[in-house]
Amino acid sequence: MKLPDLTELALRNLRESVLRNSLTTIGISVGVASLVAMLSLGIGLQQLASRRLMKSGLFDTVVVTSRRDLRNFNREEERNGPAPGESRILDEPTRREIEHLPNVLEAYPDIRFITELRYEDKPHLTTVAALPPSAQSNDAFEAVQGHFFSSDVAPEAILQKAFAEELLGKTPKAGVDETSVAELAAPLLGKELTMRYAQREAAPTAPSKSANDTSTAPADQRLAGAAYSVVSREQKLKIVGVADLDPESMRGPTRARVFLPLKLAESLHVMQPTDLREISRASSDQPVYSSVSVRVKSPGQIQTVEDAVKKMGFNAFSILDASRSIQQFFKVLDVFLGIFGSLALAVAFIGIVNTLVMAILERRREIGIMKAIGASDGDVKRLFFAEAGAMGILGGIVGVALGWAIGQVINLGTNIYLKSQSFPPEHFWSVPWWLVAFAVVFSFFVSLAAGLYPAGRAARLDPVQALRYE
Repeated sequence: MKLPDLTELALRNLRESVLRNSLTTIGISVGVASLVAMLSLGIGLQQLASRRLMKSGLFDTVVVTSRRDLRNFNREEERNGPAPGESRILDEPTRREIEHLPNVLEAYPDIRFITELRYEDKPHLTTVAALPPSAQSNDAFEAVQGHFFSSDVAPEAILQKAFAEELLGKTPKAGVDETSVAELAAPLLGKELTMRYAQREAAPTAPSKSANDTSTAPADQRLAGAAYSVVSREQKLKIVGVADLDPESMRGPTRARVFLPLKLAESLHVMQPTDLREISRASSDQPVYSSVSVRVKSPGQIQTVEDAVKKMGFNAFSILDASRSIQQFFKVLDVFLGIFGSLALAVAFIGIVNTLVMAILERRREIGIMKAIGASDGDVKRLFFAEAGAMGILGGIVGVALGWAIGQVINLGTNIYLKSQSFPPEHFWSVPWWLVAFAVVFSFFVSLAAGLYPAGRAARLDPVQALRYE
């Protein structure tokens, strides 16, 4: 039987039982829609997580730490690199060397310190950190009240919401709505903070102290044997912004609550814990950093830059290392969503079998006539496969459209709820082209599989018995 004749006959048979075949096709559509909706949710959530990581400024960043910092040392590094005591210091010349590596956009130090800030003559102890100009693209500053730093050396500060509440004496209470960032920023923007800090000052090497000398040194005296002294300083800061989100949400308990421009923080020469740890090896005029953040040109170059940094004798970590477990989670989630989405398609599979078996009972005489005039068993099988495949393709196309519509409606409803809760809108669903193609092809093959038994049963009919059938 030729393909055009087979197609025409299959479509004619489908039109003769429009209601039953339409209901079967709708069952396939619902199954495909369920599958598409479930998988598109998993894909959308994965893309949402990726967008958040990209906008956090950490997705394309490698964090470099010294192997001398034993807090970041592990057994794998012990086997693959130099011992901590023999490793290099992460100082300013090293930072510049890392910045000139291929595929590196910038390498900036992690400057953070615990200090006292006075607001309206009241002291507040908190952690202060420095931010480079590139941090302005961080999603934490998308809805900042006020503005980002006017320049990289401006004596300005951006406050995290929790610290702004502390300055105003507002503590969150159970059952009470949180104070909005706009309400917190209104009385703070333009106001002045006074930061008191310990400055690291280059100085000649101090004479060693006599064993009989029991005098107490003043607070700003040089450290014995050190190539610098520590002096108490003050810096006036203007509050220019209040941020709701935390730009350092990946840093755990060391997160800062006040942020300064990077160049300003560098010019202050604030005493760092690493200055004490490396007192015997550090140069008097070169600061030592606890870590350096390295931004690469694209996430695809992360591993290359990590390997280059490790060859220099440093530890390197990126968010991609942590995201591998996240990717594994989403893969498992996609599998489970696909399984649950396929349950409805399994029901449609049974519906196709039932429809075609009923068609055999109704068309036994027709099948007998076909065989009597020369149709082979293969022709009969192909006819039933064509009918099943037609229902599968049509059901797959309608199902993809239905699944997409379901996703859009739920996404719209979710965003309406988020807006009512003062959250920014998000896109939770994604239907890529490969999912559309997969759903239609999968529906087609499931329908063909459902047609195996009815087609085989129809092909085995005895034409004599079939012609006698009433």
